[in-house]
Amino acid sequence: MALKWGIASAGKIAHDFVNALGTLSEDEHQVVAVGARDLNRSKEFAQRFGIPKAYGSYVELAKDPNVEVVHIGMYNIHHMEVALLMLEHGKHVLVEKPMGMNGKQVQKIFSYAKQKNLFAMEGIWSRSFPCYEYIRKQIDGGKLGDIVSVQVDFGAEGLKNEERFIKKSLGGGSVLEVGVYPIQFAQFIFRSEPKSIKANGTLNADGIDLDMYAELSYGGNKVAKISATGIASPINTATIIGTKGTMTIPSFWCPTSLIDVDGSEKTWPLPKAKLEFNFTNSAGLRFEADEVRKCIRAGKMESDKVSHNESLIIARIEDEIRKQIGVKYSQDD
Repeated sequence: MALKWGIASAGKIAHDFVNALGTLSEDEHQVVAVGARDLNRSKEFAQRFGIPKAYGSYVELAKDPNVEVVHIGMYNIHHMEVALLMLEHGKHVLVEKPMGMNGKQVQKIFSYAKQKNLFAMEGIWSRSFPCYEYIRKQIDGGKLGDIVSVQVDFGAEGLKNEERFIKKSLGGGSVLEVGVYPIQFAQFIFRSEPKSIKANGTLNADGIDLDMYAELSYGGNKVAKISATGIASPINTATIIGTKGTMTIPSFWCPTSLIDVDGSEKTWPLPKAKLEFNFTNSAGLRFEADEVRKCIRAGKMESDKVSHNESLIIARIEDEIRKQIGVKYSQDD
């Protein structure tokens, strides 16, 4: 039976998500409604993708009886509010990263989801790529030996002119917008909460972090050195260093290839979609959507790939990095 999706927001990431869903079987995934604060945008979005229902509010979307699960992808500051609204009306939720503005908000969403017996997942799409499955198998199989170091850098220079990135009132900043990618990768490799964190970054006049640099120490000389920026474009590569060799992952946040320990290249091509995408390798959102379907159909309330506990650890790391850099949102009070 097809999973019936509702889409909350008609922005760029919503476009890419629905476009990626189009590469999957209609017998397994159907978009039945879209909701946005602007009805005209919602109608245009629905027409673009052939979606039956278009609403001019998130409340109307939440009340649609045909919707099973909602993809939430508006500004960061609205994630918790809309997630709770959907859960209140019996909808499962897939919330774009960051799940909330801080750890307290993330905990509130998960607690309510459990209370309502509904599935909730943070949209860290990276975790569902086949490349990540391969990395996990190689590490667990001892191919790299003991992992001693991870180096991860991520940058999206185009963000420097985006209001959602440069304004505190919209939940901007490198930690929440792009920092989750290197943070989640470090967590994926070391699989434990850091014992200590050292961080710094550059603030703009509005008090948000334009970039951030952090060292996460996991004990036993295991260290992750990470960076994230919205004002420059680094190499955007992750490197895993083990006692038996090194693995390099280009475009680590949405990888379709890697350089293995023996120097060979492994690739996982993505399918073509009906329309153009806004962001790099967005066809890979199909893997995340499929994970959501499998979990919901199995009656699960969370995914093993991005568990509630994992999202809470990531949120706590983000909170600590922001604290050290000096970024505070009104939602932190």
